[in-house]
Amino acid sequence: MFIRISRLLSAACLGLALVATQSPAQGRAPPADGLIKVRSAYSVEETIARIRKDIADKGIVFFMAVDQSQLAADAGIRVRPSTLLVFGNPPLGAQFLTSNPYSGLDWPVRLLVLQDESGAVWAAYTDFDWIARRHGIIDRQAQFAMASAVVASITSVVRAD
Repeated sequence: MFIRISRLLSAACLGLALVATQSPAQGRAPPADGLIKVRSAYSVEETIARIRKDIADKGIVFFMAVDQSQLAADAGIRVRPSTLLVFGNPPLGAQFLTSNPYSGLDWPVRLLVLQDESGAVWAAYTDFDWIARRHGIIDRQAQFAMASAVVASITSVVRAD
């Protein structure tokens, strides 16, 4: 248990450093559409594998992977590779629900790994500041900062730049 908490805190510190270097106070405007897009240096399959490993290493609960391109293919529709990963930390996510139960629409965390028309692979997720604004949550700044830090840390394992 101590190792799990230590790993999560280490990830949070790394993530906070990453978030701090991109904060609005330092020139990064929050995305208007609420999407954070991280270009991956790897294939879709390798990106998913690396992200899932990092989630497991941090002791975060992995709920499911939804292969959207396979679902589309099963319906006779061709879609570029696209997989939705759903994961989270229930004690952290529950904090948002206690502030506004409708925030459950955005919890647990969803991260989309996809390949665009040029062949580039991306990991995308909803900006946590955007989620806070969407649900009018003003009493969970520390928890949103933690969530932002952790997902920034997770996506850093595949970041191309």
